[in-house]
Amino acid sequence: MNPITIPKKFIKNDDLVIVSRKEYEEILKRAQKRTETELDRRLGKALDRVLRGKIKGPFGSTKALKASLEK
Repeated sequence: MNPITIPKKFIKNDDLVIVSRKEYEEILKRAQKRTETELDRRLGKALDRVLRGKIKGPFGSTKALKASLEK
């Protein structure tokens, strides 16, 4: 097995972690799945608000925005 040297600048504050590629890919997969789920949930809420008429816009000008707010 070949030794490797890790520069001290990578080990500041004890924040260096070494894991196998397989474990690293599993961690990435879980993080991506969680992010997609969170994004889907938030997107669903936003679309629901649009369909219920709670969100207005986009506006082409400030004049259009003011007119919408005065209604």
